[in-house]
Amino acid sequence: MKTNKPESAQTGGPTRAEMDILQILWDHGPSTVRFVNDTLNAQKKAVQYTSTLKQMQVMTDRGLLLRDESSMKHVYTAAVDETSTKGSLLENFVDTHYKGSVSKLLQYFLGNKKASKAELDEIRKLLKEEENKL
Repeated sequence: MKTNKPESAQTGGPTRAEMDILQILWDHGPSTVRFVNDTLNAQKKAVQYTSTLKQMQVMTDRGLLLRDESSMKHVYTAAVDETSTKGSLLENFVDTHYKGSVSKLLQYFLGNKKASKAELDEIRKLLKEEENKL
């Protein structure tokens, strides 16, 4: 059965390489392949222009990007929202690796990473906000 969700939503979400491209578009807005490729290379991800072009064409076919062909240089825009995309990826991650338990995820992070006082204060604030919603 066909759904209205982009293919990426049906297949578990964007890949790591696709997320790198999406993040650039979310951060900088509509961009050319050259800009995206140069930005990837500046981030120490050595990729060829043709590889970036092909990846962005595939992402357009998958419904992750929109392509404006009105000028000689094609400009690409993210077709998916950053918050909902990252939210879905995080939900899938928690479901898969922590049996859907947010508390187990937090226990892991707090037990294995040194959180600063500012980060702990922010976590407390977020927990209080969530508690007030109940």
